[in-house]
Amino acid sequence: MKFPPPSRADSIIEGIRGMYRWTTERELCGINPAIEIAQGRVGAKPWTADDLRKFREHHAPGTTPHLALTLFMFTACRIGDAFKLGRKHEEVIEGVRALSWRPAKRGSAPVTIPMLPPLFKATRAQPEENETYLLNYRGQPFSTPDSLGQMFRRWCRDAGLEDRSSHGIRKAAGHLLAQEGCSQYQIMTIHGHTQAKTSEVYTKGVERWRLAKDAMAKLEGLDR
Repeated sequence: MKFPPPSRADSIIEGIRGMYRWTTERELCGINPAIEIAQGRVGAKPWTADDLRKFREHHAPGTTPHLALTLFMFTACRIGDAFKLGRKHEEVIEGVRALSWRPAKRGSAPVTIPMLPPLFKATRAQPEENETYLLNYRGQPFSTPDSLGQMFRRWCRDAGLEDRSSHGIRKAAGHLLAQEGCSQYQIMTIHGHTQAKTSEVYTKGVERWRLAKDAMAKLEGLDR
């Protein structure tokens, strides 16, 4: 099967996004499934620590871009969920403030995670309680995931991050969790995955290294 060149493929993807944008704005479709399709067929690029630093230096605490990044960093949620999250999704479980939501992506499991201090602080930086955490320039909730996605990409460009997306933060969170020792199933609960193989992409290389390191440690005493 012959695939179109990357430039042509990107045009097709943008056309599909535009079609779904039209339907979501008229409430004919609930979400824009094309918003997370990476252009160039290379997938969303995971953010690095330097990327996060550049974004946060350009967008100061208290701004909507800073809040958006913090929300993505400390929930690993998709943009289809981020645009609707708000205080109504908060609850206290065993004395711990948590965020609970059902991901919009079909087949995803419900997510309930502790609300860490940086995220709590960022959500309370707004002068008043609103329907959602993230608001557009009119002070209203974003109408669709696509509208938030376009704005987030603009914030990235403003910070000098031309090829970054919100989904790349989700991927970075998965890799970081794996590097910090989280199991495949722990990552599943945070990302809302229902199949272990979906989260395996984050843990496979890390776990193989740990297994190899432990195995080689057992050989250290063989020459004694």
